[in-house]
Amino acid sequence: MGRPRGQDDVVIRPRTPADDAAIARLVDAAFGGPAESRLIQALRDVGLATIELVAQADTLTGHILFSPLDVTVDGRPVRTLALAPVAVRPDCQQRGIGGGLIRRGLEVARTEAWAAAIVLGDPAYYPRFGFSAALTRHLRAPFAGDAFMALALQSGALDGKAGRVVYPPAFDLVG
Repeated sequence: MGRPRGQDDVVIRPRTPADDAAIARLVDAAFGGPAESRLIQALRDVGLATIELVAQADTLTGHILFSPLDVTVDGRPVRTLALAPVAVRPDCQQRGIGGGLIRRGLEVARTEAWAAAIVLGDPAYYPRFGFSAALTRHLRAPFAGDAFMALALQSGALDGKAGRVVYPPAFDLVG
């Protein structure tokens, strides 16, 4: 599927069920606990793991998951994904693996005609991929502030006066 910039030995590919135990260990190590790996499993269990990729060298070094969100703007539905979580094995961080996973995941989302993506994350990190807190200011959601960001994958997808974002119940596991 692709390689992160500067990572000739890392391949980004779709997740397979055989990866699941390694993904859980990687995500638990990256986040310092099991909340995010429980979120991943809960989203899989209800069929909401829409785009799921892994980064692999000799072992799995990273993972990303996108799942659908219920988003409306000015009463119209907007086909939107949540980017959550993205994780890189702690000893492999700062090597472009997370960025490679995000870029590839967004490419797949565009190919599959998703209109927008939303992330709750580091406001110093995600803008480099086009995410902006300004795009979420008019959305009523469980989150707000500079860490709540969106990216329009289709021009004008989130334009409007008012909207709302409803996360699936699986997201209640993290928090």
